[in-house]
Amino acid sequence: MKILITGGAGFVGSSLAIALKTNYPSYEIFCLDNLKRKGSELNVSRLTQAGITYVHGDIRSKEDFDSLPAVDAVIEASAEPSVLAGLDGTPDYLINTNLFGTVNCLNYALKHKADFIFLSTSRVYPIKTIETLNFVEEETRFSLTDDQPVKGVSSKGIAEDFPLDGARSLYGTTKLASELLIQEYNEFYGLRTIINRCGVITGPWQMGKVDQGVMVLWIAKHYWEQQLGYFGYGGTGKQTRDMLHVADLYRLIDWQLHNIDQVNGEILNAGGGVESSTSLQELTKICQEVTGKTIPIKQVPETRTADIRMYITDNSKVTRLTGWKPEIGVRQIVEEITEWLDQNNKALEPILK
Repeated sequence: MKILITGGAGFVGSSLAIALKTNYPSYEIFCLDNLKRKGSELNVSRLTQAGITYVHGDIRSKEDFDSLPAVDAVIEASAEPSVLAGLDGTPDYLINTNLFGTVNCLNYALKHKADFIFLSTSRVYPIKTIETLNFVEEETRFSLTDDQPVKGVSSKGIAEDFPLDGARSLYGTTKLASELLIQEYNEFYGLRTIINRCGVITGPWQMGKVDQGVMVLWIAKHYWEQQLGYFGYGGTGKQTRDMLHVADLYRLIDWQLHNIDQVNGEILNAGGGVESSTSLQELTKICQEVTGKTIPIKQVPETRTADIRMYITDNSKVTRLTGWKPEIGVRQIVEEITEWLDQNNKALEPILK
């Protein structure tokens, strides 16, 4: 099999590429990336050492696809992934990458009759609707209840039939617009496609920032003993997310690559679920236990733009169709990332500290 991974030097793209090459040494894997994300340059040597072909290019440029060989499958893992991107009034890069870039990827896949696996986001679900959901405030977290004002949500989390009316961030909108185009290519061009709406993805080699990659950011701040803050929702740190280890995501993508007929055209939520969820308060306690360090955390009651109280993925559909479910819990994720920081301290300190 020949596979193109866009965003291939990013955290998710490089992790998937290396795992695929490790498990299928005979596969030819090409990783296209413009190296815009700080830290992605560290992955180029990792890809090369694994026997993967790195191609410097930009999905915004149609010409950059011309030099690429024919492939059997495209994994579209490129994105400007920040929820805050474009909110400063300059959304051009975001839209050109996340929407028009996807169109270039689709046309390349169509040209070579390649299967198309798209990594979308839970951020396609509207902010205001999520914020009006019924919840209980527990000692250390907010939790969803079964009694809800809209369909597609329960104590298990948010499912694929959750209402899509309303604003969701420019980032979420570009991904949803891409989803709609992908469905058109599937229906009218016969392109075999899968859309995965991923929750928070994390793991070693993620270059966490304030607006994207919160898990690594939280652990790194503990590791280097720097300050953090509980922002919004009263400043208690009870806002809750589910965490999907990139190795768990890989198992799903691996299955989809080799069984695409069984899920062709599907939209699937994929996240850590309730079992691998944590509030910031709970995450702080685990970080303290794993790193042995306690750091100052300021409390800021005001809620930030585009933030949400909680998001948990309901994986019922993807489990029913594929048998997949996440296996790696929050504590193991914290332990693995801490070990990664230990092993790559000098290279990572200028990026993450």
